[in-house]
Amino acid sequence: MGYPKERKEAVLKKMLPPHNKTIPEISREEGISEGTLFNCRKAARAEGRLMPDGDTTPAGWSAADKFAAVVETASLNEAELSTYCREKGLYPEQIRQWREACEQANDWDRNQNKRLKEFRKADGRRIKDLERELVRKEKALAETAALLVLRKKAQAIWGDNEAE
Repeated sequence: MGYPKERKEAVLKKMLPPHNKTIPEISREEGISEGTLFNCRKAARAEGRLMPDGDTTPAGWSAADKFAAVVETASLNEAELSTYCREKGLYPEQIRQWREACEQANDWDRNQNKRLKEFRKADGRRIKDLERELVRKEKALAETAALLVLRKKAQAIWGDNEAE
């Protein structure tokens, strides 16, 4: 943007809470093209600044913006956090919730692997039980087949005793 630094900062502040103006709104007010404003916001984000997408509430912020807010507030004490939240139009509880969500997201792989191991273990036990039952049934079937063969041989040798 070929504008003075002060004007850039003033325009960027309109994108932040409590104003939360959208880029089309700012474009109409300031007479600056939307593409220029998008590029300005992109450059500010690249510098590591928190630049929400202009939704009216922090609940509509992107995951990247929420994460940026968590990172910005990580080293703040309660008083500094309160001041930060007032400036950005947030509540400290929102920051805490976002921090918890970030922490859980990083543990997702570990929890998923743990769950998969439990499923594999349960499946392994079930397979082992089914194989044991199959072996038992195969033995019973083999014994029954052997008894039938012996019965037929006995009938062939001694004749049909059942008919008498």
